[in-house]
Amino acid sequence: MSALVVAAPGPLSTLQDSGRWGHLRNGVTPAGAMDMIALAAANLLVGNPPGEAAIEFTLAGDTLELDADGARIAVAGDVPLTVAGAAVASWRSFVLRRGEKLQVGALRRGARGYLAVAGGFATPLELGSRSTHVRSGLGGGPLRAGDRLPLARDKAPAGADVALDPAALPYLDGAIRVVLGPQDDRFTAEGIATFLAGEYAVTAEADRMGYRLDGPEIEHRDGFNTISDTVLTGSIQVPGTRKPIVLMADRQTTGGYPKIATTATASLPSLAQMKPGDRLRFAAVGVAEARALLARQVEAMRALPAALRPVLRDSNSLTSEALLSANLIDGVVGPDA
Repeated sequence: MSALVVAAPGPLSTLQDSGRWGHLRNGVTPAGAMDMIALAAANLLVGNPPGEAAIEFTLAGDTLELDADGARIAVAGDVPLTVAGAAVASWRSFVLRRGEKLQVGALRRGARGYLAVAGGFATPLELGSRSTHVRSGLGGGPLRAGDRLPLARDKAPAGADVALDPAALPYLDGAIRVVLGPQDDRFTAEGIATFLAGEYAVTAEADRMGYRLDGPEIEHRDGFNTISDTVLTGSIQVPGTRKPIVLMADRQTTGGYPKIATTATASLPSLAQMKPGDRLRFAAVGVAEARALLARQVEAMRALPAALRPVLRDSNSLTSEALLSANLIDGVVGPDA
């Protein structure tokens, strides 16, 4: 069966899709991509649905060799790439040939990138998903040297390669938006003010399960133990250290520390791209505003296919169809011309 073979793994690379949903009652959390925007962008570049499984790599990527007739690949992330020793660009699709090695270097910005293949991977579905939950090993565990990742296609589909300007992606800038609660009453007014005014740093204890943050201490009202209840991706717990922990994709299902706030879903991709040493602030928004931010983000992602542009590599690529699909005069002729 056709496959991508892992010649050398990165620090932490896993297969992730849009997540494993509907199993919380059985103690199984969704896992899935930490940054759903970048996952969708990588898949868009190779013609896949936005939630198709891709390789999520952390800080640096892998060296992969193709055992297939061909595969169309794209990498979302500001990262150097080489194919058979020759540089290629990220944020665009390209065709890898049998026996060629793709080397994915260290991210220049952000913490995570995504490598998608046209047609997707053909690893077994576990509870309806190909996502990896790192601590449990559900979905296969981190990539290791010698792993063969089966592909759904034996060769690259016909068609031109395309590129995407990452500036078109709808990340939220600035502070991480949060909705206070559900247990903000377990904190003093001074504690909440500290949480919203303080600057926090992502510590080395940051992974797919959660981010421990360092910064001003947050004052509890009457202790830090609560009856365990449901936690969500983005829940912000404050344990006895009085420093916040933001729960992420591989979170547990319940927790017994009070939750001062919940990260707005629209801010999760920005948070997922933060690495140890990065600094952040929180800003409180209401439920209605959090929903509006997500709705605008979803709408921008739906419009993203219109931002794709053909990759014109040589004179043979200069067909009339390719030229007509390219915005060759943007910025030269005004909107009223």
